[in-house]
Amino acid sequence: MTEKETIKYKRVLLKISGEALMGEQGFGIDPTVVNKVAKQIKNIHDLGVDVAVVVGGGNIFRGVQNSAKLGMDQASADYVGMLATVMNAQVLQGVLRNHKVSCRVLSAITMNAIAEPYIRFRAIRHLEKGRVIIFAAGTGNPFFTTDTASALRAAEIDAEVMLMAKNKVDGVYDKDPRHNNEAKKFDYITYDDVIVKDLKVIDNTAVTLCKNNNIPILVFDFAQDGVIEKIIKGQKIGTIIGGENNEC
Repeated sequence: MTEKETIKYKRVLLKISGEALMGEQGFGIDPTVVNKVAKQIKNIHDLGVDVAVVVGGGNIFRGVQNSAKLGMDQASADYVGMLATVMNAQVLQGVLRNHKVSCRVLSAITMNAIAEPYIRFRAIRHLEKGRVIIFAAGTGNPFFTTDTASALRAAEIDAEVMLMAKNKVDGVYDKDPRHNNEAKKFDYITYDDVIVKDLKVIDNTAVTLCKNNNIPILVFDFAQDGVIEKIIKGQKIGTIIGGENNEC
């Protein structure tokens, strides 16, 4: 059996938080981390997996948190946050290209000099041509998180799973494991339970979108070497949210 025949997911949407790119810094992008992300993307791309990526912008600017501090209205601050995701997308594209991975940035806000405009069928065509695509600028609208943008894009490109890469959190817990030693991890949890229990691991709108389109969400800690490739090959890692059953 060849490696390609062992692949569990042929098309994936990978969501990486902006905070994860900071590493142990307090701001910006840790070169070691972004190279590690790029290598993991390259590994699964080389297996023949269609890869789409959404990168958050919290390592540079968070709209909701910064709007009050700066005296801005939330909509204006959210647009600044969207621009932060474009910066992260450009960096990731540059690092991926350095790793000899063909990729394109598609932005929900028109920026013709640095990114292609987001057009659904163009995105799908890039995937069919074997390119990694990076979705930038969220949904292009304020008041929506990059989690929601990830769920929306996953549905639009017919992704088989939405991979939520977390920093130092290896799944979904009943309490915040960073502040509660008694927190219990779920191997599987339904979409509805994530919302009802208010677990805050992912935006509720994103969960609802994935539920309506039957897209399972897999939450995992990307710090582990080769973790994304292990997931693609079917190893049980992290927590699965939803799907038709606990086997996705």
